[in-house]
Amino acid sequence: MRVTTKGQVTIPQHIREKLGITPAAEIDFIEEKGRVYLVKRKGKNITTRKFRKLRGIATVKMTTDEIMALTRGDK
Repeated sequence: MRVTTKGQVTIPQHIREKLGITPAAEIDFIEEKGRVYLVKRKGKNITTRKFRKLRGIATVKMTTDEIMALTRGDK
């Protein structure tokens, strides 16, 4: 595996899947006894948290077609 001029490496897909690393996930590098470990940070992804707190608070009882007509200005 090569390091780019920006210091970046690609984490292999099977490792990302095994650790649950998704785009925008937070990871840490831990140095211990001359070795470096990649560890997924504890906690939820920030994007997931933003939307999770909004889940279930909508009160409008409209169909998708009604919402689309409203946003498009259809009459």
